[in-house]
Amino acid sequence: MVFKGQAEYSVDSKGRVAIPAKMRNAMAPEAQGTFTITRGFEECIFLYPMDRWSSIEEEIGELNMYNREARDFIRIIMMWADEVSLDGQGRISIPNSLVELAGLDDTALILGAFDHIEIWDPEQFDEYLNEQPSDYETLAERVMGM
Repeated sequence: MVFKGQAEYSVDSKGRVAIPAKMRNAMAPEAQGTFTITRGFEECIFLYPMDRWSSIEEEIGELNMYNREARDFIRIIMMWADEVSLDGQGRISIPNSLVELAGLDDTALILGAFDHIEIWDPEQFDEYLNEQPSDYETLAERVMGM
C-alpha cells in the first residue's frame, strides 16, 4: 500500500471531504475503509489506514513512558486521534477540531504521502512549499544520496 499523487476537493459544511479513488483503491483490504485521523506536522492532518495505524500504535507502545518528551508526544498525537470511515460516496468526516487546526475552509488538498494521506489547506501548502530552504534536487541528494 502506497499513497501517491494529489487532488483538490471541496469540504462541505459538515467537514466531509472525498478521498481520491486511486488512494481508496491503494488501501489494503485489512483497513476495511477505516482510517485513524490525527494531527500531522506543518499544520496538516494525517490520515492512516487502520492496518497501518495498528503498527504505529505498536511503535508508540514501545516508547519509554519515563521520558517526558515521549509522554508529551503520546498525549498530543492521541488527543487529536479519531477513527473515521469512508461513507458510500468515498468521503470522510473531519472532526471540527482538526478542520480548525489545519485551517480548512471550503477546499482541501489531498496528498499521498507514502504510508498515509495528508490533508492540507491549499494556500497553507503553497506557503509551506515556498518556505523550503533548498531546491528539490538538493533535498533529494541530502536525503537519498550516499
